[in-house]
Amino acid sequence: MFRWLGKFVLVLVLAAGVAALVALYHSGDFFYTLHEWLGAGRYSRYDSLIVEAGNKYHIDPLLLKAVIWRESAFQSDMVGKDGERGLMQVMQAAAEDWAKSQKIENLQPKDLFDPKTNIEVGAWYLNRSLQHYSGKDDPVPFALAEYNAGRGRMNRWIGENNLTEATANEFKGNISFPGTKSYVQAIQNRYNFYKTRERM
Repeated sequence: MFRWLGKFVLVLVLAAGVAALVALYHSGDFFYTLHEWLGAGRYSRYDSLIVEAGNKYHIDPLLLKAVIWRESAFQSDMVGKDGERGLMQVMQAAAEDWAKSQKIENLQPKDLFDPKTNIEVGAWYLNRSLQHYSGKDDPVPFALAEYNAGRGRMNRWIGENNLTEATANEFKGNISFPGTKSYVQAIQNRYNFYKTRERM
């Protein structure tokens, strides 16, 4: 009887393994889904804050989550090489602009490690960029490039390449920083992945 029971358990384990592999294969992104499963909730921990900030600043939460994935891989204590902080890798200058707009005094750099504050600042900043490029056929690539490289570089790329009337695709083809070009594409790919599976 014990031998039969052992074989039955083995068959169940193998069936579960095959089912998991099939689910991973059909997920649209095998490695992301695997990391998501193994991350013990790290990839979904901030979903409610992302939805809240997305609703407040009129940004698709799936886009916000894609930015957070690319910026910090959902690590709220991350510090970038130029001093960017938190989930959305917010610079202190951007945080101060946000604090001024919200009439918040004494915002400290350490406050950017608070997930709620960080996501709100990042969403506010991204919304500002989306509004700036709202006349474009698709403002998302422009806003993402600005989020990564800053308004000054954006203005230079647009001016140097005569892209004032450029479509999103024309603009993406003329981003002269390879890092920003891959940044924009990676976020758009992840955003599309989230939209395809219709959930965060």
